[in-house]
Amino acid sequence: MRADLLFDAVDGLDEALTAVDGFDEVLVGGLLRPRPGQAGGLAGIADAVAGTPLASRVAEAAGKTAAGAGDEGHFVALAAARTALLGSVHDALVVRVAEAVGRPGVVGASASSVAGAECAVNLLVAARSWLCDLARAGWQGIDHELVGGAAPVVSAMLPDPALRRLATLLDGFAAELAACCPGATLERVPVRRWADLWARALLLTLPGAASAPAMGEVTGRLLPLGVDVQEHATAVQAQVHAVFEPADGGTPRLVRASVSAPKPDTVVGAGLWQLLRPHMSLLGAVSEGRSMDLDAMPVTAEGDLVWDDACARAGEPADAFVTARVALPTAAPFDVSPLDRHPARIAVPVLVEGYGVEGNGTEGHGTEGHGVEGQGVEGQGGADGVVLQVAGRRLEVDTERVPAAGPLTPEVVASSSACLGLLRWDAGEFLLQPLAVERTVRKKTVAVHAGAWAGGTADKAGVRAEKAATDAVTVLRERAGKLLRK
Repeated sequence: MRADLLFDAVDGLDEALTAVDGFDEVLVGGLLRPRPGQAGGLAGIADAVAGTPLASRVAEAAGKTAAGAGDEGHFVALAAARTALLGSVHDALVVRVAEAVGRPGVVGASASSVAGAECAVNLLVAARSWLCDLARAGWQGIDHELVGGAAPVVSAMLPDPALRRLATLLDGFAAELAACCPGATLERVPVRRWADLWARALLLTLPGAASAPAMGEVTGRLLPLGVDVQEHATAVQAQVHAVFEPADGGTPRLVRASVSAPKPDTVVGAGLWQLLRPHMSLLGAVSEGRSMDLDAMPVTAEGDLVWDDACARAGEPADAFVTARVALPTAAPFDVSPLDRHPARIAVPVLVEGYGVEGNGTEGHGTEGHGVEGQGVEGQGGADGVVLQVAGRRLEVDTERVPAAGPLTPEVVASSSACLGLLRWDAGEFLLQPLAVERTVRKKTVAVHAGAWAGGTADKAGVRAEKAATDAVTVLRERAGKLLRK
C-alpha cells in the first residue's frame, strides 16, 4: 500500500469542507432570522457549487434565506448543495484510496434504483415541514414541543414499508434531539452530525429519493474478510465484508452482507451473536474460516447481498489473510448511490503489513459502533493511542470500533505484524479499523479475528459472556410472559 498517498493533500477537499462547515454553523443559530455573521456561510455554499447545475437554485436559496425569506424549496436546495459537496469529497477520497492500494476502480455504470410503491405524499410533506421548522429554529432553538412534532409523523410512516427507512431516521434523529433539549443550554453541539442527519432526511422526503436500489443475482464463491459490528442500546448489526468471485470467471467484486436484530440493553459483548446467528448462516462460515458457495443470491447495485440462506451453502476452508493477499488486490468495488456518497461512509478493506507500532492499546476498549440508518458520522478515531508506522507515515488505528463481541482487542492489535481492516476517513484523516490481525505467539503466526465468536466459541471469556446473555434473555422472556398473562 502506498501509505504516502493517503496523507497527501487532495485538491479542492479543504475548500469543499470549509463550505460545508460554514453552512453547518448557520444551522446552529437557525434560518428564521439569520444574523449578519451567518450570511457568509450561506454565500460560501452557493459559491462552492457555482458552475454546476445547482448554481442558480442554490444562489437564489442562499440569498432568500440570508434575508429571512427562505421557504421549504430553498432549504431543500441548500441541503442538496451540501450533500453534493460531501459527495465530491467522498469521490475524491475513494479515488485516492484506489491509487494508494493499487486496486481497480468502480466497474460498470453508476448505482441505479427502481421506483418503489406509491407512498403517502402527505406524510412526506409533513416530515419535510417538521425538518424545515427545525432548521428555522436552529439547534440552539430546539425544545421538547418542537422535537415532539416528529412523533405523529413517524407513527404514521412506520406501517408503510416504503416509508420505513425515512421513519427510522426521523425517529432516531428526534430521540437524539429530545435528549439534548433545550438547545439553548447545550455546551457542545454535534454540528456536523446533526447537519448530516437533517440534510439526509430532508432529501429523503422528496418523491423517489428513497427508491430501492436495483437488484440482481450473483452465483459464485464468497470469501469472507471480516465482520464489522455496530452496537446500540436497542439494536445490533453485523456486516460481513467479503470478496465475491463470479462463477463465470468475471472480475472479483467487493461485497457486503448485513444482518440486524433488536436487542435488550442487557445483552452485550459475545451475547450479541446469539441474536444474530439464527438470521444468517454466513456468520458460522466466518468463524469457521470457510468460503460460501452462492447460487442466485440477490444483490443490490451497490454490492449489498440481500442474504438468503436458501441461496448459500458452506464451501471449502478459506483463510481471510490468504484472501486478502491473493484475491483482494484484484477485487473491484460497486458504485455508490448519490445520497450515500459521504466521506464517513468510506470503508475500504485493506491489508497492511510490515509496520511498526506506537502505543500498547491499554487505554480503553470501545464497545459501540457508529452510524444512524446507514449514515455514518465522523467521530473521535484513534482514541486509544495505537498507531501504525507504515512506510514512515503514521496511520492511526480506530480502536473504538473494535467490538467487545470477539477476542480482538487494542492490545492484540498493538502486538500484531499484519492487519486486515477497513480504511475509513474521519475528522480529516484516514484511520484503520481492524477486522483481524496476525501476531506471533510462541514462534507461530496466529490470526485473531473480531468475528471469531460469530458462529460460537470455546473461548472461556466468550462462553461466559454468552451464558450471561442467555440468562438475561431468559429472565426478560419470563417477565414478558408474566406481564402478558396479567
